[in-house]
Parts: sequence; structure tokens; C-alpha cells
Amino acid sequence: MATTTHDFTVKGKTFLGHPRGLLVLFFTEMWERFSYYGMRALLVLYLIDHFGFTDTRAYMIYGAYTALAYITPVIGGNLADRWLGARKAVLYGAILLTLGHFLLGFEGERGQAGIYLSIFYLGLGFIVVGVGFLKANISTIVGSLYPRNDPRRDPAFTIFYMGINVGGALGPLIAGFLGQRYGWSYGFGAAGVGMLLGLLVFIWGKPALLGRGEPPVPERLKEKLFGLNREWIIYLGGIAAVVICWQLVQYQELVGWLLGLSGALLVCYILYSSTTKLAPVDRDRIFAALFLIVLSVLFWALFEQAGSSLNVYTDRQVDRTIFGVEIPASMFQSINSIYIVLLAPLFAWLWTVLGRHNLEPSTPAKFGLAMIQLGAGFLVLVAGAMASEGELTPVIFIFLIYLLHTMGEICLSPVGLSAMTKMALPQMVGLIMGTWFFATSAGNFTAGLIAQATGAGENVGPEGVTSVYSTVGWIAVATGVAVILISPLFKRLMHLDTLGKDDPLLAGQEQIGEPQAPGMHTERETR
Repeated sequence: MATTTHDFTVKGKTFLGHPRGLLVLFFTEMWERFSYYGMRALLVLYLIDHFGFTDTRAYMIYGAYTALAYITPVIGGNLADRWLGARKAVLYGAILLTLGHFLLGFEGERGQAGIYLSIFYLGLGFIVVGVGFLKANISTIVGSLYPRNDPRRDPAFTIFYMGINVGGALGPLIAGFLGQRYGWSYGFGAAGVGMLLGLLVFIWGKPALLGRGEPPVPERLKEKLFGLNREWIIYLGGIAAVVICWQLVQYQELVGWLLGLSGALLVCYILYSSTTKLAPVDRDRIFAALFLIVLSVLFWALFEQAGSSLNVYTDRQVDRTIFGVEIPASMFQSINSIYIVLLAPLFAWLWTVLGRHNLEPSTPAKFGLAMIQLGAGFLVLVAGAMASEGELTPVIFIFLIYLLHTMGEICLSPVGLSAMTKMALPQMVGLIMGTWFFATSAGNFTAGLIAQATGAGENVGPEGVTSVYSTVGWIAVATGVAVILISPLFKRLMHLDTLGKDDPLLAGQEQIGEPQAPGMHTERETR
């Protein structure tokens, strides 16, 4: 007999009051982020120091790669929604990611291009497509473990987000240290080992997912097309996509045009579907989701300076000596994730307490707070650079900018993940999640353009990085204030008072955990 969600709860098979599947997804995503952030901490420095690229070229490669890594979830999410199912998509993505990270370990001689540079680009291609199959769909599985109005959804995503950042903290510390101290191949190899561990965890933990994320219609995967069943056609299409991304990452300008065109088509498709196929309440929720998605583009364009211009600035213009030891610049990439691990439980507790007293900021208001803190981080670093009067910037200001940016990220990213799965209908959740990551893609590409404008490490002062950071800092603060002022309008578009009434997981009382007490519905859903 199949185990129902109710049986699962009665037997007490939970983890901190959550399904055990959350623990499996926590560790899978932790190791995937270990590999991603460990590699990201080295990428720009590797391109400049090993292959001899200029700062501008390295920033563009970084921006194109990260943009592609976040645009592919749109396709991966749609394939999972229609045919593959989220679980199979995550498994396939993890396999591609493991191969990609190990390919980056082929270092070659310093300054050497040729076959080693081609292998490097191929590794990036595998990672880009692997992220496309894994990233949106693993978040979708997290959401599928809970009814849409379950008060534990935001805490669950916060716990999941902590898993992301445990990996994000360990990756730069281990891979960054090994790469800059013992050789680039050791750093990239460590990232590959981490991704392999994530793959093994996901395979081992399949039973704990309670059948969530399986193909919507398994029989359709077995249908024959050109002599092959549809499932294998999807897998072979993934390999073809690797080859395409292998080429695209070498032509960064083309990626920019691709983003602009696909972004316009994607928004038009969502608007058309919302206005012609959805009921008014569901349509309003999609409009609210699109507002948050557009706002997140600006946030990520500024936040993602961490891996490019801020990384190089830290390497060249910051006094990195702590207790008499000079710390490799790549290791500072872990600060953001360490802060999240420390602060995420505090924010989860804060949202819960404020929610009980009907004082918690709405999702749009949290986005406004995120923008204000993001801008304040840049302004703090500018103040530190100017106060140093031409000397190396004290390292304390790097810790401060990451602190403010992290607080902004906690107000936006886990809240945004939860909002996307909450406001989208089940048949659209993969598409909306993919669009959320598409916004991150556009933000990452824009981040590469902003990084080029900084001249990081070359023109520190009013004409260089401090000038650009000052400008974007004030823009972010002003945007945040404006968003907070108009947040009540978009909160109304979310229709929180009716959210979840049509959720299939609520039918027959198949709800994980205790039912909500009367009168608590609207209060808790303000998250």
C-alpha cells in the first residue's frame, strides 16, 4: 500500500518537523553549491592569472557563463513539467555537473591555450546544462512536499537555503585554498568531488521524496520518436545543448542578444497565457510574480559583483592579512554563505514571530528592504576605500559589504523562491521557477557589464570602482524605498486570503503536520 502524507506524519518520520525528503534535498543542493561556488571563486582569477586574459575579457566570460547557467533552468523546468518530472531532471543534471567540474581540472601549462582552453570551455558547457536540469527542479521538489498555504513553506525554503550556503561557504574555503595555494587543478578537482557526493546523496535518498517530482504522465516518456523513446531523446538533447553552450560561452556578445530576445519572448508568453487561460485571481498572482522577477534582475546585477569585480578588487586592493597570515582572495567568497548560515535561522525566527503578531513585512516589502541593504553595502565599501586615502582598503570593509549584501539576499532569495512556488499554478510552477532563474541569468550578464565599468584594481578612486559602486549603491537604495511604498498594491495582487484553497495536497486532509487553527490563515500567509 502506498504511504500517504498523513501516514508519513503519524509515523513521525520527520526532520525538525519537516519531511525527511527536505534533508535529502538539503544535502544534494549543499554539495552542488559547494562545487559551483568553489569553482566560481577561482574562475575570474584563473582566467586572468593562468590563461592571461585581460580583466575585461575575464569579466565577460564570467558574465556569459553565469548568465547561461541561469537561463537554462527555463528549459529544464519546462521539460520537467511536461515530460521528465523534477526528480529525473535533477538526477540527469547532477550527472552532467559532475562531468563538467572534473573537466575543469585539466589545467595545462600557464598561459597555454589550445586543447586545454577548449576543454575548459567544454567543462563550462556541461556545468551550464547541468544547472539547467537541476536548479529550478530541485526547488520545485521542495515546494511539492508542502501544501501551497502550509505555514512551514517559508521556513522550509530557509532551511533549504541554509543547505545552499553551507556548500557555498565550504566551496571557496576548500577549493579556493587548494586552487590558489597548490594549483588550479586541485581546486577544480575538489569541486568535482563535491558534486559527485551530491549525486550519490540524491540517488540514495530517493525513497524519502515520497514520490514527489515523478513524471506527470510516465507513459509519455516511453513514446517512440525517431526510433527512440522520448526520455532518451531528452537526454541526448541535453548533450547537444552542452555542445551549443560550449560555443556560446566563447562568444559573449551573442549571449547578450540571446538573453534579450528570449527574455522578451518569455515574458510575452507568460503574459499571453495569464490573460487568456487563467482565472482573474491566478492571473493577478502571475502579474505579482513577474514584478518580483523583474526587480530581482537589478538585485542580482549588483549582488553578483562578488564573483567578478569585487573578487578582483579584494585580490589587488584590500589588505588581506589577518592575524599575520595573508588570506587568498578566493576564500573571501565564503563570507556571504557563512553569514547566511548564521543569519538565516534568525531571519526565519523573526518572520515567524512577526507573522504571529501580524507585523511581518509582505513579500514585496521584503524585496524593497533587500534593495536598500544591497545599496548600503556598496556605500560602506566606498566609504572605506575613500578613508584609506590611496592605501589598501582595510579588510573589515569587505566583511561589512558582505554582511549587508547577505542580509539583503536573505530578504529576497529564499522569500522569492517560496513566492514563485506559492503563486504559480501546479502546471506552471516549473515555468515560473525557470523564469525566476532567468532573471538571475539576466542579472549575471548585466553584472559582467557593470564589472567592466568599474576598472576594479586599476583606477581605484573617484574615476574607478568607488565611483561606479557609489552610483549603483544610491540607485539600489532609491529603488528599495520606492518598492516599499508601492508594496501594498502588489500584496493585494497576490490574493493571500484565498491562496491554497484549491491545493490538491489539502484534499482529504492529506496535509503534512497539524492543520492551521481558525483565524491564522491570512496572518501566516503574509510570508
